[in-house]
Amino acid sequence: MARTIDDLVEDFELFEDWEERYRYIVDLGKKLPDMPEADKTEDTKVRGCMSQVWMTCQEDTSVSPAVLTFRADSDAFIVKGLIAILMELYSGRPPAEIVALDATEALRRLGLESHLSPNRRNGFVAMVGRIKSEAETRL
Repeated sequence: MARTIDDLVEDFELFEDWEERYRYIVDLGKKLPDMPEADKTEDTKVRGCMSQVWMTCQEDTSVSPAVLTFRADSDAFIVKGLIAILMELYSGRPPAEIVALDATEALRRLGLESHLSPNRRNGFVAMVGRIKSEAETRL
């Protein structure tokens, strides 16, 4: 089951400083399932990220409502951690929930908005845009 923003905020509150939170984000990224090299193509690249980011989406119509499962990978540790956060928030949800979930609010509540470089924020926004676009095409 996908986690909520509240779940992630609780996790982040366990850490006293941003150095610990960054380590936690990197650790989340290390726990991502491996993405097959065959899925790392030009078509699956997320545009707008400085790092290399690839993302795929599968729709599971065996449940009602159908849910979308995302898989993603990056060549940068912190970006992999941000991917892990996005996967926890979005993967396994129906398209309507994905479209309704406000990632900007999640970024703010986690405190990431002011602790990510502008390039990382832009990449985060690009990944969310890709996720929402996949969901919108399935509404």
